[in-house]
Amino acid sequence: MNLDELLKEYSELESQLGDPAVHADQHKARTLGRRYAQLTPIIGTYRELESVREDLTAAKELAGEDETFASEAAELEERVPQLEDRLRHLLIPRDPNDDKDIIMEIKAGEGGEESALFAGDLLRMYLRYAERLGWKTEIIDSQPSDLGGYKDVTVGIRAKGDEGVWSRLKYEGGVHRVQRVPVTESQGRIHTSAAGVLVYPEAEEVDVQIDPNDLRIDVYRSSGPGGQSVNTTDSAVRITHLPTGVVVSCQNEKSQLQNKESALRILRARLLAIAQEEADAAAQAERKSQVRTVDRSERVRTYNFPENRISDHRVGFKAYNLDQVLDGELNAVTQALIDAEMAEKLAQHS
Repeated sequence: MNLDELLKEYSELESQLGDPAVHADQHKARTLGRRYAQLTPIIGTYRELESVREDLTAAKELAGEDETFASEAAELEERVPQLEDRLRHLLIPRDPNDDKDIIMEIKAGEGGEESALFAGDLLRMYLRYAERLGWKTEIIDSQPSDLGGYKDVTVGIRAKGDEGVWSRLKYEGGVHRVQRVPVTESQGRIHTSAAGVLVYPEAEEVDVQIDPNDLRIDVYRSSGPGGQSVNTTDSAVRITHLPTGVVVSCQNEKSQLQNKESALRILRARLLAIAQEEADAAAQAERKSQVRTVDRSERVRTYNFPENRISDHRVGFKAYNLDQVLDGELNAVTQALIDAEMAEKLAQHS
């Protein structure tokens, strides 16, 4: 989309957002508001650039008559490439999911109980990070382990402002490796274990149409850590999407209906991710990048407790504040990944 089209869209958004009737539909108003917030820095920078160019032309014309305009022209001449560079950055195509909320799954991997404990540490890290940014979190489903970790846990994270959760947490997908002395280790030896993280943009019903005839829904009795029964009714729900074979189970809620709604929410997110992966492959748009978003087969990060070190292997990020990162101070890590992707996109569009 060129600048003329963006200017036209921006003007139309201003008009729509000024209409009280639009705000009667909260979803529509939020969607329009987010798009308006996306375009505002682009349009603002473009207008500033045009203004500086006009001032520069006038200053150059007047410089022959008054020397003070020569210094002003020199200053304006420096600002033009700066604004052009900023506009070039802002016009780089955005990930269409950047404004979306997310569903995140954290799964214990190799390492048994220690891996489950680490999965719990990762969950706490993301919950604390969300808390710092004012995001809302919700445990959708979980399978606790005997020692207080998680074999599997699914969490929904929603933003309150204009910046979507996906824009900052889409890079978390992959294998997260931990090196530390497990609580189960009596000899004090350092072990390596891992947990897998999957991140999906949350799909709304309008994003993914699911035919009820494509679903097989089974109900069963919920079970907790160690296999003991959580309740005495068949409230747990397992949904199988027959065309794709995707299976989602939920047992956190006491109500079968609530578990079904939670399972459908996760299923929609997974089906949206599958559809987008297929579309990317068909368009040969799969990125050959050091930054990959949802690939559990790839080791993306190492958390080394003895050295208090965190390392992201995709962009060479390394810091010695692991304790702070696990307490939710993830901004430096996520920003390194955002910057790497931005640099790659700039190279592609230069």
